Amino acid sequence: MSKHSKAWWLAGSVALVIAGCGGGSGSSNTDSGSGSGTGTDTGSGTGTTTPAQPNLAERIEPYDTATKSVQASAKSSATVRGAATSQAIANVALSAPSSTLKSSTLTAAVDAKPGTPIQIGVQREVSATASVAATSALLAWKPTDSGASVAAIAFDSPTAQGVRLGVLVQQLPAKAVLRFYDAAGGEAVEVTAAELQTQTEQLRNSGADDQVARTYWSPEFGGARTILEVEIAAAADASQVQIAVPTLSHFAFSAAEMEKNVLEKATSESCNIDVMCQSDYLQQGRSVARMIYVSGAGSYYCTGTLINDAKSSGTPYFLTANHCISTQAEASSLITDWFYTASACNSGTVSTNTRRLNKGASLLYATASTDTSFLQLNEAPPSGVVYAGSYYGSALTTGNGIAGVHHPSGDLQKMSVGTVKGLGQCSNDTCIDSSDSNNGFYAVNWQQGTTEGGSSGSALFYAIGSSRYVTGSLYGGTASCEVRNGADYYGRFDVPYKAKLKQWLNP
Repeated sequence: MSKHSKAWWLAGSVALVIAGCGGGSGSSNTDSGSGSGTGTDTGSGTGTTTPAQPNLAERIEPYDTATKSVQASAKSSATVRGAATSQAIANVALSAPSSTLKSSTLTAAVDAKPGTPIQIGVQREVSATASVAATSALLAWKPTDSGASVAAIAFDSPTAQGVRLGVLVQQLPAKAVLRFYDAAGGEAVEVTAAELQTQTEQLRNSGADDQVARTYWSPEFGGARTILEVEIAAAADASQVQIAVPTLSHFAFSAAEMEKNVLEKATSESCNIDVMCQSDYLQQGRSVARMIYVSGAGSYYCTGTLINDAKSSGTPYFLTANHCISTQAEASSLITDWFYTASACNSGTVSTNTRRLNKGASLLYATASTDTSFLQLNEAPPSGVVYAGSYYGSALTTGNGIAGVHHPSGDLQKMSVGTVKGLGQCSNDTCIDSSDSNNGFYAVNWQQGTTEGGSSGSALFYAIGSSRYVTGSLYGGTASCEVRNGADYYGRFDVPYKAKLKQWLNP
């Protein structure tokens, strides 16, 4: 079974009885933080019994870069735009897709359970540029004012809400640049021949086959057209531009359409909580990003979190789920959307502060045992992000208050508040509750909010004093607005931290 076609489950009849302390050590300590947080974070979970507290000393503090945002903004580079004129742009128009493509893809996404990556895109073959020879024949080279040569091809996939080009790069002149932009000729995203070569070598070293290693997935711009532009130096030989675009990813719907259909399907109003209505969680929100990536024949949404190291070095470590990204090819295709929030509480409109990174990531560590993937982004995050702190001590215990910040269905950022139910054991798309302290998952019940498909990989936060720390990442579950007693399961952060992540985060 594909990791993106999970059949989600009900962990009820086979569940084991959870021990009172959830398998944690329950050791006391002198830290001033209660662990239950403040405000809506509290929750005893066991009547009048105070939940046992884990070892709070074993943690890495969050790093808030907001105070450096002014200096960072001053160093930002000038806007890049396409250089090709209309005479240098060839047009490749695909036929209209099947009328059922959008409806079937959207229905599957609406029905997705928490922990399932939301499929938003399907691959379509592009016969007009399937080979190097066919693509070369469409490149009409024109000189630029700087003396370079430029040519471009526009790709149209009717009804698409976004188009990502699968560019197969066989050869490029040393100083060549690929640019991508939309039909309006807005800001372009550039990738150099050197960057493409580095990606190819990284993918080969990861074991990818030659075609996968040479394929670069372009940015997308929220519409049916994406333009690929190639620029080469004045002295370069155009015959050395050997590229093809045999396939593209057609985004069948937008995040807004997805959420609208989820709400229409629900029997009650959505219970998701807009993070912009909860000022106490805005710091955690600045560490969380919506993910878009290519896997197999589809494009997907998940959620990930920027993680701080003990030295607050600013290295962009990024935590998500293994069932979202488990290969370097998927990591290389990663797009992250930061500050993807509402403009104001419950406004439903996207904030103008949203920023996008397009250049993927390096996969440092991946394990199915806790459904953990740990990456390093290939670009510096935007100004104003927070590198989330993390807790890696003994296991949380039953009744400890927790919270989640995520992008359900790829939508604007939401949050959930609940308590730890206990520990869990997850494998083969099934989870059961267990008292064994060696189990790698937390079982969680929500008192406010929930998760949906697309929330996969999002962080579970635990409060210590006035700060919150990542203590897990979402695998899946049965929680929903309709199933209020459903449980979600999060891979414990402390397990992979002690096994491997420590070498990057706290060497």
